[in-house]
Amino acid sequence: MVNSLPEESRDLAISDFDYDLPEALIAQHPLDDRTASRLMVVHPGNPVVRHSSVRDLAEWLRPGDLLVANDSRVLPARLHGAKRETGGKVELLLLAEQGPGYWSAMAKPARSLRPGTSVTLAPREAGTQAAELMVVEQRGEGIFLIAFEGGQTPDLDAFGVMPLPPYISAPLGDPARYQTTYADRLGSAAAPTAGLHFTPDLIADLQRQGIGWETVTLHVGLDTFRPVMVDNVRDHRMHAEWCEVSDQVAASIARTRSSGGRVIAVGTTAARTLETLGQQFSDSAPKGITTDTSIFITPGYRWRLVDGLLTNFHLPKSTLLMMVSALAGRETIRSAYAAAVTSGYRFFSFGDAMLIFPEEVRP
Repeated sequence: MVNSLPEESRDLAISDFDYDLPEALIAQHPLDDRTASRLMVVHPGNPVVRHSSVRDLAEWLRPGDLLVANDSRVLPARLHGAKRETGGKVELLLLAEQGPGYWSAMAKPARSLRPGTSVTLAPREAGTQAAELMVVEQRGEGIFLIAFEGGQTPDLDAFGVMPLPPYISAPLGDPARYQTTYADRLGSAAAPTAGLHFTPDLIADLQRQGIGWETVTLHVGLDTFRPVMVDNVRDHRMHAEWCEVSDQVAASIARTRSSGGRVIAVGTTAARTLETLGQQFSDSAPKGITTDTSIFITPGYRWRLVDGLLTNFHLPKSTLLMMVSALAGRETIRSAYAAAVTSGYRFFSFGDAMLIFPEEVRP
């Protein structure tokens, strides 16, 4: 497991990452055209932001650059059931598989669940048999270990729904809109949302212009749903998430760097994966990784592989806002977010995008 908390984080207060956001700017629906989202372009240390669109992303890149995205696929991980003994309602959010039929999960009402409690899941459609699970242990912070009957996870599509974030109250008409078009490896409790802006046509167009495209995997887990509850940033504990980078992708990153290209992460999860790789990366002998990571990126962090970041706009006081502040600088992000509010940008998962990009190629 890889963990990193820079010394500079000791003096960071959670209040440094707060801002005011009108509720009307929280996007409740995805746009009909994924590439139609607005794009704010931000350069670290430069208070001037520029306005573009995702479909014009190539205008901000150049041949030899490499985009790296997270190909994790979202589980229909929100389950509804009832206690077998009392009939009381239970809601579960599966977080990570712990073994055949075993999962860590958030649950509510958490106070009434005890080890040994049996829960019956009713299928969403007729013709499917109900599924049974048992609470195995409490792990604190509303997290439990559960086990499905028979030691096998049922077909989650028959029981679960997409785990939309709590700030989205509108129903999702098409579950595919909370998946990236290139999602491949099932395992996330939330979408890597920066990737929602891409279509196969946009990716192909970028590649025709000499811009590379690679994917890594990080299965998004608890920290997407868990607010930061401490006053001092250094007291926050990140939960581990599983990630993987293939040897082939590691070699592509090394080629990009050696030829003077820039490595641009598509989303914070891709950035965390790349920086986890970066802690043991060699340009002369690049190798991939398969590991759990709890890397925590805050202002003062020394970036190793990520030269630029395409990302959505993030919640106040969130670890993701801390990460983008680590790349662009706190004052630059504060100014950019204020400009986004003034200009009516759409925020969060179904919202618009920001490209944080250095002026120069890293030597």
